[in-house]
Amino acid sequence: METVKPLDVASGKGKLRRTFAKVLNIKKLTGVVPESDKVERVKKSQEKVKLDKDLVKNAANLSESFDKLEEEYEKRLAMEALLAKLFATVSAIKSGYAQLQHAQSPYDPNGIQKADNLVVTELKTLSELKQSFLKKQLDPNPDRTLVLAEIQELRSLLKTYEIMGKKLECQLKLKDSEIMFLKEKFEESMNQNKFMEKKLNQSGQLCNPLSHNLHLSALNPTHFVTYLHHTVKSIRGFVKLMVEQMKLTAWEIDMAADTIQPEVFYYKQDHKCFAFEHFVCKVMFEAFHLPYFSSESSSANKKKSKEDKEMFFERFTELRSMKTKEYLASRPKSRFSKFCRAKYLQLVHPKMEQAFFGHLHLRNQISANEFPETSLCSAFLEMAKRVWLLHCLAFSLEPEASIFQVSKGCRFSEVYMKSVTEDAFLTAPEDDEKSSPESEVGAAFTVVPGFRIGKTLLQCEVYLTRSCQRRQIR
Repeated sequence: METVKPLDVASGKGKLRRTFAKVLNIKKLTGVVPESDKVERVKKSQEKVKLDKDLVKNAANLSESFDKLEEEYEKRLAMEALLAKLFATVSAIKSGYAQLQHAQSPYDPNGIQKADNLVVTELKTLSELKQSFLKKQLDPNPDRTLVLAEIQELRSLLKTYEIMGKKLECQLKLKDSEIMFLKEKFEESMNQNKFMEKKLNQSGQLCNPLSHNLHLSALNPTHFVTYLHHTVKSIRGFVKLMVEQMKLTAWEIDMAADTIQPEVFYYKQDHKCFAFEHFVCKVMFEAFHLPYFSSESSSANKKKSKEDKEMFFERFTELRSMKTKEYLASRPKSRFSKFCRAKYLQLVHPKMEQAFFGHLHLRNQISANEFPETSLCSAFLEMAKRVWLLHCLAFSLEPEASIFQVSKGCRFSEVYMKSVTEDAFLTAPEDDEKSSPESEVGAAFTVVPGFRIGKTLLQCEVYLTRSCQRRQIR
C-alpha cells in the first residue's frame, strides 16, 4: 500500500505569484490599463488644459494693462514736452521784449527790427502750440523736444540777464556821473561857505540864525538850539586846528588822548580827536551854570529878575554886533576879556605852546590883554565869543537853560544822549576784546554837554563803548 505524500504549499504560492506577475507584464506590453488609471489620467489632462487656458487669459490681461500704462506714459511725456516748449517760448518772448526795450535807448533800428521779428516768431510758435493742444496732436519725439526746450529756455534767460547787466552798467555809469557832479557841486558850495565865513569873521559878523531885530520876548528854545549848533561848529574848528598843529610838531597824539581819557577803547584811530574835543568843551563850558562863569556874582544874584534877563540879552546883542578884538581892545577889563584870558591859559598848556611856536610869547601877550594875529589865537577868540554869547542867551531865556553831562560808564539812553559815532552799535560784544558778553553800550566820556530849557531837553553828545558799569546822570 502506497504512502500518501503531503502537498507542497510553499511551492504552490510561489508559482501563483509568478503567474500573476507575468499577467501584469503582459497587460503593460499590450497597453491594457485598468479602468481606475484611465479616469485619473483623464482628470489630469483636463486640469492641464484648464490651467493653460487660465495662463493664456492672464497673459492677455497683462499685455492689455502694459499697453494702457505705456499709452498713459507717452501721453504724460508728450504733455510735459508741450509744457516745456510753452515755457521756453514764453521765455523767448520775454527775452525778445527785453531786447526791444534795450534797442530803443539808445535808438538802434536794426536791433529793434531783429527783436520785433523774434517776438513775432515766438508768438506764432505759441499759437501753434495752442492748436496742437486743442487738436490733441501729440509730439512723436517728446524726449528730444524736452531737451531742446530746456536749451532754448536757458538761452533766453542768458540773453535776458545779459541785457539786464548792460542796463545796470548804464545806470551805474549814470550814477557815477551824478556823484561826480554832486561832489563838484558840494566842493564848490564848501569853498563858497568857507569864503563867506572868512569874510564874515573878518567883518565881525557871526553867521548865526538870530536876526538883528530879535527881541527878548521872541526868544524860544529853537534859537538856543540853532546857536548851540554854530557854537559846537566853532569848537570843532578850533580842535581841528589844534590837532593839525600837534601833527606838524610831531606831538604824541595817542599819549595826549590817553592822558585826557585813560583806558578808553577807540574803534578807529581818528576817534581820538573826540578826546580833545571833550577836553576843550570841558574847559570852555566849565561854570556855565553860573552868571558870567563866576561864582562871585552867583551869591549876589540868587533871585534872577526880569531886569537880569534883559541885561544878559543886551550884552548878547552888544557883543554879537562887534568884532571880538575891537570889543577886547575897548573893554580890556570886562568880564568877557577876563573869560578869554582865563580860558586860553587853562586850555593851551605851556608845553603845547612851546611845541607849537618854540616860545611862550603868545601866552605872555594874552596875559597882558593882547591877542596877536595868529591862526590859533583867532580860532580861539571866535570859539570863546560864541561860547560867551551862548551863555548870555541861556540866561536870557525863561526858563533859563541849564547844562548837564553824563558820567563815564553810564548806560546809553536815547533820551539824554546821542552818539558821535555808530561803531559801538555795529560792533558785537564778542568782537570787542575789551568787552565781556554781558557788557552793554555805555558812555566812555561826554564830548559835548547837553542842555535843559524847561521841558525841552537837548541831548549831550557822547563817545560810546561797551561796559558793564552804570552811573547816573549828573
